[in-house]
Amino acid sequence: MKAAPPGLSRALLAAFGLAAALDLLSLLAGAELGHQIAKPLLMPLLAAYAVTRGAPGPLTAALLLGWAGDLFLLSDADGAFLLGMGSFAAGHVCYLVLFGRRRTSPALGALYAAALVGTVLLLWPDLPAGLRVPVAAYSLLLTAMAYRASSLGLLAGLGGALFLLSDTLIATGVAEWPRLPASDFWVMLTYIAAQYLLTAGALRAMYGERRTTV
Repeated sequence: MKAAPPGLSRALLAAFGLAAALDLLSLLAGAELGHQIAKPLLMPLLAAYAVTRGAPGPLTAALLLGWAGDLFLLSDADGAFLLGMGSFAAGHVCYLVLFGRRRTSPALGALYAAALVGTVLLLWPDLPAGLRVPVAAYSLLLTAMAYRASSLGLLAGLGGALFLLSDTLIATGVAEWPRLPASDFWVMLTYIAAQYLLTAGALRAMYGERRTTV
């Protein structure tokens, strides 16, 4: 796919940055309406930016599935949390498809595996019974995505790690563990940074591969 004019890409990225700033400031100020307005704008703007840069389909799909997950998690309806988790899980599958069979560090994989086992074991007794298995299964998929993200380089690797951190903060809230002050702010800050870094890392890896083959 041919990339769009740079001006359009810059405008969409700037709009994403403004939406992110509005969302984070709203959370700090306790302005729920601002959060409700800004959060649904984040992933569509980032996905549109990625598309203008010639993003591969799995990256665009992962971001749009993240958007669906964001919308579900804004809802208080019964089952919305599980639907949101399912949307993000599908997004992680798309990221794993995007990463393909690129090489990653076995030592890093061992660290992520230890973090997964330790976190699930600690959270398990405090999670609602109906969420224990879904959260454990989701955690396995999320950790695999975070680990494999490093195959695209430092930016994507940091994005994967921040995604894991963001969702771990959510899980500790579900388990009713003590939470950080302004916990929703930290969840969104790490989530927004994660999705941006995954996108930037994927685009950088793709463009680098193109330069070496042209």
